[in-house]
Amino acid sequence: MSWLWAIIVGLVLGLIAKAIIPGKQQIPLWLTVIFGILGSIVGNSVAAGIGVEDTKGIDWIRHLLQLIGAVVIVGLGDMLWASMKGKKRRA
Repeated sequence: MSWLWAIIVGLVLGLIAKAIIPGKQQIPLWLTVIFGILGSIVGNSVAAGIGVEDTKGIDWIRHLLQLIGAVVIVGLGDMLWASMKGKKRRA
């Protein structure tokens, strides 16, 4: 069940990250999910590193760090995807 939860969270974080990043991203949905999952993992690692991975109640800082990780990875991944496909990035 944890893999299903990771895919759902990855999809949600990836889509939110795509909405935050200005311009049109050219990565497909499946890659958005993978980048969202990776962003979640990075955010969890940073949260564990600073000691806020598990608090009482809702872990807002951890969720914010997951979103920041997803935004960074989706942004970098989109640039890499566009360069691999030979397409110029459109604003």
